[in-house]
Amino acid sequence: QVHLVESGGGSVQAGGSLRLSCAVSGVTHISYCMAWFRQTPGPGNKREGVALIESDGNTRYADSVKGRFTISKDNAKNILYLEMNNLKPEDTAMYYCAADWRCRKVTDNDWRRYFGFWGQGTQVTVST
Repeated sequence: QVHLVESGGGSVQAGGSLRLSCAVSGVTHISYCMAWFRQTPGPGNKREGVALIESDGNTRYADSVKGRFTISKDNAKNILYLEMNNLKPEDTAMYYCAADWRCRKVTDNDWRRYFGFWGQGTQVTVST
């Protein structure tokens, strides 16, 4: 059974940095689509895609994080990372790792429908 466990969240001041990790177990490799999503509390708040990496290594980012966040993965260790720099208060959210062995490429902007496996999340809080 596939398990995704996020770590690395915490509280930082605006302008600071964090690196999130997502350890994947129950698989022999992670050469398929993986992504980071985030969600803020409140009714109707959707889980939005932040960054994804496709099976060929191609990466995509939400406009709000381009130039500040970097997604990468260590295929040997089955770990997905999200390097977050120049954090802003609006980046405050619960961050979730997602994966799906059936996905090779994400061909539209509805990222969520491509992912069937999710972690429990790690909280990121950015203060002014």
